[in-house]
Amino acid sequence: MEVVFTFNIKDHQKENLRKTFRDVTFHFDEKMEGTKMETATVIVTYGDDVDDGALDRAKSLKWLMVASAGMEKIPFASIAKQEILLTNVRGIHKTPMAETVLAHILALKRSLPLIYERQKNKEWSRNHSSSELKGSTAIILGPGAIGSEIGRLLQAFDVRTIGCNRSGRDCASMDEIILFADLESRLPDADYVISVLPSTPETKGLLTEAHFDSMKDSAVFMNFGRGDLLDEEILIKALKTGKIGHAVLDVFQTEPLPVENELWTLPNCTVSPHVSSLSGKYVDRALILFEENLVKFQNGGADLVNRIELDKGY
Repeated sequence: MEVVFTFNIKDHQKENLRKTFRDVTFHFDEKMEGTKMETATVIVTYGDDVDDGALDRAKSLKWLMVASAGMEKIPFASIAKQEILLTNVRGIHKTPMAETVLAHILALKRSLPLIYERQKNKEWSRNHSSSELKGSTAIILGPGAIGSEIGRLLQAFDVRTIGCNRSGRDCASMDEIILFADLESRLPDADYVISVLPSTPETKGLLTEAHFDSMKDSAVFMNFGRGDLLDEEILIKALKTGKIGHAVLDVFQTEPLPVENELWTLPNCTVSPHVSSLSGKYVDRALILFEENLVKFQNGGADLVNRIELDKGY
C-alpha cells in the first residue's frame, strides 16, 4: 500500500509512521500532478490541491484524507463516482479556535486594544469602558466539536450559551438549543453571536440583513467558520450604522481580504487573517486521527473517524 502526503511533516513524524506501519510505503511533500499519485491508495492533503484532474490521475485511490475541516473546494461528485472514502480532521481545531474566540472576547471586554494603543503613545489614562463577561449571553452557530468547546470555556465565565443548528440536536456545553429558523427571534437576547459553521448549501447566505437588524446595538458578531455565511456588504452596513457594536472576523468571502475592503479600516471591526486554528500541535493532532483511521482502513475501512457524507458535504 502506498500513502502519499501532499505536504511535508517533521522527520520524527515520518519515522514514527514508518515504524508503526512497516508494510506501508509513505511518500511526503509530493505534488498532485506527480507520478506518485497514479499508484497511491491513500492521499493525505490539506485539500486546496484536490480537483477533478488530480482524481483522474489517482487511479488506485481508495481513501482521501483532508487534513482540514473545510470541504467547500472538494469535488464531491468525482469522489462519489470513483467510490473514494473521504475523511477530514474535524474536531482537532477545537482547542486553538475556542481559545482564540475567548481571547478576542476578553480583549474587547477588558479594553486591551485601547490599552495597547495608549502604551504606544505613552498615554497614562484610566478612562476606559471595561466591563465584565459574567452574566452575558452567547449564541453559537454550529455547536459541534468547536462550538461546544467555545461553550465550555464561556460557561466557566458564567455566560449563558445558546447553540443554534439545523437539527435541534442537543450538544455539549449548551444551556439551550435552537433551530436556524428560530435564530432571528432570539438574536435580541445575545451579547455575542459566534459562528463556526462550515460552508454547506444550508449555511451559505444564512445570515441576512434582518438578522443584523435583530441584534443588540452593543452585540459582537464573530465569524470563525466560513466567509460565505453572509454578504459582507450587509455586515459593513451594520457596522457603519451602529446596528451592532463590533465584529471579529477570521474568515471572509474573498481571501486574502482585498486591501480596498472597508473591513480593514472600520474602527469597530477586528480583522484576523484566517489564523484561529493555527497551533504548533496541529499536525500532531491530525496524525493521531490519520493513524487511527489507517489501522481501520487496513482492516476493511469500516467506521473511519470523521467520514464525510458525500451527499451532505460534511
